[in-house]
Amino acid sequence: QVQLVESGGGLVQAGGSLKLSCAVSGRTFSTFIMGWFRQAPGKEREFVAAIDGIGGRTRYAESVKGRFTISRDNAKNTVSLQMNTLKPEDTAVYHCTTGRYFTQAANEYEYWGQGTQVTVSS
Repeated sequence: QVQLVESGGGLVQAGGSLKLSCAVSGRTFSTFIMGWFRQAPGKEREFVAAIDGIGGRTRYAESVKGRFTISRDNAKNTVSLQMNTLKPEDTAVYHCTTGRYFTQAANEYEYWGQGTQVTVSS
């Protein structure tokens, strides 16, 4: 059974930083794409970042490019999202996900974590 568990969310002031982590179990971690999505109240889930199996290729949403960095540690089966220069509009529940395709489409991902809340105050 594949499980994804996020951690690292919290409350931060605008301009601050947070680092999210996601621990994955139940699948051969290095084989699969890892992604982060977020969902704010009343809004659809939106793509944030993705990274391929060996970490050589990454993709970011335009709204976070230059501020967020996705990385993975295949030895520890973890993926991280370093978030800098946070803005109030980054407030959302952040979900870790895994799938077979390097895509921004949420429906292409197979397994999801429960999410971790990130709140950015102005």
